[in-house]
Amino acid sequence: MSRPVYLVDGARTPFLKAEGKPGPFTPVDLAVQCGRPLLLRQGFEPQDLDLVILGCVNVIADEMNPARVAALRLGLGADMVAFTTQINCGSGMQSIDTAFRYIRDGSHEMILAGGAEALSHAPLTLRQEAVEWFGQMSQAKGPMAQAKAMTGLRAGFFKPVIGLERGLTDPITTLNMGQTAEVLAHRFDIDRKTADAYAMESHHRLARAQDQGWLDDEVMPAFDPDGTVYEADNGVRPDSDMQGLAKPKPAFERPHGKVTAGNSSQITDGASWVILASEEAVEKHDLRPLARIVDSEWAALDPAVMGLGPVLSATPLARRNGLDLDDVRLWELNEAFAAQVLACLAAWNDPEFCREVLCLDGAFGQIDRDRLNVDGGAISLGHPVGTSGNRIVLHLANAMRRLGHARGIATECIGGGLGGAMLLEAA
Repeated sequence: MSRPVYLVDGARTPFLKAEGKPGPFTPVDLAVQCGRPLLLRQGFEPQDLDLVILGCVNVIADEMNPARVAALRLGLGADMVAFTTQINCGSGMQSIDTAFRYIRDGSHEMILAGGAEALSHAPLTLRQEAVEWFGQMSQAKGPMAQAKAMTGLRAGFFKPVIGLERGLTDPITTLNMGQTAEVLAHRFDIDRKTADAYAMESHHRLARAQDQGWLDDEVMPAFDPDGTVYEADNGVRPDSDMQGLAKPKPAFERPHGKVTAGNSSQITDGASWVILASEEAVEKHDLRPLARIVDSEWAALDPAVMGLGPVLSATPLARRNGLDLDDVRLWELNEAFAAQVLACLAAWNDPEFCREVLCLDGAFGQIDRDRLNVDGGAISLGHPVGTSGNRIVLHLANAMRRLGHARGIATECIGGGLGGAMLLEAA
């Protein structure tokens, strides 16, 4: 049994740039902020949903299984099943993919699938030596034993390690994500100026989309407990230029690296939801789908070149559905790093790479930049890890409708050496 699956609506919060301290919202706070207005504008009751799935990577201690906590806070009822997915940067897309397969296979009719991440709330952790010392102290019995254990105390034990820094370092290759982008920049001969130019364009595109109101139906205002209103992605720099982008030093490979804070995705907080429905649910509730989800693909590769995940996932997805490059009119490729996006474009246009790695007869082709990330991406609005995969699918659907395109692919690289891609068609 294989049924059509539709993306009928979706919403997200503004993506809020981390400011060196915990932001005003936890992951569940963010999920609720955009989930409430999304559900309020529907023609069905929230309890008509069959399931809630939420992607989240940095789950905080007070929100174990954030999908369930969010479902309860959204008033979906004590009997609403909800679970959380985690596949690093692909978590928000994995929630959609899981929902897509449940509905396609006939077990569910309507599912709320999302992603939420508050990177500003990433925990501070103790060094292993400090953990061992605290363990010794807890086991010390009596004053003499405690005094002896105290002699092992070092000042450095109280200097915490940023959990996010450890989380963004691959445990197999020991490379952090920025270094994997440097590997790709070297492999495909991408220079600093080209990467900076891509970053500048991302900011300009997002600023234009905000000014034109193209994100108004997608981005819901968020209200913190103090009454402050957050209405738009606040990491965008409309006046971004090459002169300014040339100033930051390489962030990961000094002095000659190509990856900087200016041409990398921003550390942000944000959440996104989409509603998926079967054809029967669409008819029953008189829904107006944004797009139909056709197919999806996941791929795995060497973690050292994880940035090529879009190439290894989107290419077989397109080929399996009989599509050439020109058949896909719109692309959303998550901008982890400018060098990483440019490396994917270079790989697709490299005949040797395509023959040896993708088993094609020649190059897949050159993606026209006018069809790629038309309203900017993670470099300008940020990359809340568990959310981004959800956002790019939602925005692809909205952009396809606005521009009148029949078909699009959303794809992303995933830390740990994975890639994900999803094919959408106009409903």
